Amino acid sequence: MSPFLSIVGFVLANVLVGGASGGPASLAERVDLIELNHFVDENGREVFQQLIFYDWSKQERRFHVRAWRLIKGPEQLPVRRWNPTLYECVWHDGGVRKMVTASSMRETWSQEDPERANRRFLAEDRRIPLWRPRAAQGKRGATRR
Repeated sequence: MSPFLSIVGFVLANVLVGGASGGPASLAERVDLIELNHFVDENGREVFQQLIFYDWSKQERRFHVRAWRLIKGPEQLPVRRWNPTLYECVWHDGGVRKMVTASSMRETWSQEDPERANRRFLAEDRRIPLWRPRAAQGKRGATRR
């Protein structure tokens, strides 16, 4: 295949993915901390893995959950990038590529769900969502703080 046809195919694929749904083909967001949590049972066996995305609250001097996601495959695990140094999680959801980056990451093993525990400090309905609702995304689609 010629380079020209490859480029045309790439452009058309991206236009169709974004245009067919009437929304963006990708969304990106930055948080302060990504947690890879391994939830284990009383015998130490892993029940599930989840990603928890946090922002730092200066007022309360603690991290607040923005969102969480169950890990369905190893391709969703955080990846360390070196230039610039950050951690990156990428997945596809409903035909949309979603990416979350953070300068810090931690890995935990627990019998209490950290996302649920964080609700004691900030109720779910008060969380800042990672992604704005589709109607509010506008033409660019990516959310920014």
